[in-house]
Amino acid sequence: MGIQGGLDLHFWITRGMARRMGVTLSEAMQEGRLSQAELARMVERCRDCPGAQGCLDFLSERDGPTAAVPDWCCHTAVLSRLRAGR
Repeated sequence: MGIQGGLDLHFWITRGMARRMGVTLSEAMQEGRLSQAELARMVERCRDCPGAQGCLDFLSERDGPTAAVPDWCCHTAVLSRLRAGR
């Protein structure tokens, strides 16, 4: 089972992983590429993800943008789509 905790923690993990890929979630929402419901599902998925600790470690060890999020991140497909502008 992944890291349990408040949704705030998982919101910040989700946001941090997005930023690493050069995706600003608020911009994606303003542009209509991401809905509030989709963001909420992303945060819930992060909360249930067994790789969340790996994402925390990744975020604490690296700085700046990266070409891709780690394989274990449950948001790889969504963030790749958003980075591509879709």
